Amino acid sequence: MNYFFDTNAILIYLKDREKKDWLDKNYDPLGNENTAIISVVVLGELESISLRNNWGQRRTKNLQVFLQKFLIADINSRDIIKRYGEIDAFSQGKLKEKPLEDSSRNMGKNDLWIAATTSITDSKLITSDKDFQHLNGNYLDLILIEI
Repeated sequence: MNYFFDTNAILIYLKDREKKDWLDKNYDPLGNENTAIISVVVLGELESISLRNNWGQRRTKNLQVFLQKFLIADINSRDIIKRYGEIDAFSQGKLKEKPLEDSSRNMGKNDLWIAATTSITDSKLITSDKDFQHLNGNYLDLILIEI
């Protein structure tokens, strides 16, 4: 099984033992039989977070070691770019062949890249971000971590 980690899921794994243990027990996303994936977009968000919060050398090193467990997905793929456009149009309620059953919503651009890459890699998205809920069952399977 492919598991795609949103940025907040990485941070939860590093900082919240209880939620990490729950994910490991119920899904084992970092287990040998599964593939853990992050986007280059997540790497950029983590870099920004570490700089804005003045992470020290030890914390930055711990993050780098942890990230070695992940396959890093690039967004420079025609399939991902097309899916980005499709998910954005769907989220706006503008996709004729797949109408949105809810009110339209503006997703953040980074979230669109994460959703598109999750969808194309046929992964389950691990996140605490409810902005992905309208995509669950349409473009991806969502594992929502309650905060």
